[in-house]
This record gives sequence, C-alpha cells and structure tokens, in this order.
Amino acid sequence: MSHSSLRDSGSSAAAVAAPSARRSGFGWWKVLLTGAVGAAVANLVVFAAAKAAGASLVVMDAGEEHPITVGGVIGSSVVPLVVGLGAALLLALWKPVFLRIAQYAGTGLALLSVAGPLSADADGGTVAALTLMHITLGVAVFTTLRLHRRR
Repeated sequence: MSHSSLRDSGSSAAAVAAPSARRSGFGWWKVLLTGAVGAAVANLVVFAAAKAAGASLVVMDAGEEHPITVGGVIGSSVVPLVVGLGAALLLALWKPVFLRIAQYAGTGLALLSVAGPLSADADGGTVAALTLMHITLGVAVFTTLRLHRRR
C-alpha cells in the first residue's frame, strides 16, 4: 500500500468518527425531562433553605396572603420551562437558529422576571428565595438548551 492510500483510509475513519462525537448531546425529550427535573429540584432546594432560614414564604397581593407551596414551586419551575423549550425545539426543526435565539431570549426573560419578586410585598427571606428561584430557572433554560445544541 502506498503512503497516500494509508492517509486516505485514516481520514475516512476520522470522518466516520466525527458524526458520532457530535451526537453526544441529549435528544429533545431528554432535554425537556432533564431541564424540568433539574429546575424543579434546584428550586425545591432553595424553597427548603428559605423555610429552614425562617422566611415566611408568603406574598401579599392586594391585601391577600398567597403562600408559596411545594406544588407551586414545582409548577412554576416545570411549566414555563417545558412550554418555552418545547416551542423552541419545535421551531428549531424548521430553523435550527431558534435554539440559540431561545437559549439567550429564554434566559433573558427569566432574569427579567426577577423584577416580580423584587417588587413583591414580602419579607426579605421570601424575596431572596423567589429571586434565586427565577435566576435558577434562567440558568436551567440556558444549560438545557446548551445540552441539546451540543448534539
């Protein structure tokens, strides 16, 4: 065998190996599941820490108390993430650039939503916990879409 034929066989082996290395990311359903579970668990940890620290975990709105519950934390973590990422993944089937747009837009929206807890009528511990939960959701959106984009 000549030297050039050895080089060609090596480059074709590298070409075959490259696509499998690019498929190391998560599929769409794994992305949604990982993101939703990760966001919910992280926010439940924040909730538990706030409760242990003595935060009231009650927000006043128009003179009415609204307690923050475990179910509320899970729902507020999972629903926006699954709906937003689901829409982004569907749009990415049409134009893949939507994954990058959604990664930054979704993270930005989650971080902008911090204004809600910061302006809430609640004690400092509750405001801090809710603010951290919104930031956690932003990190979950960014990280989850990054996992899928690596694919």
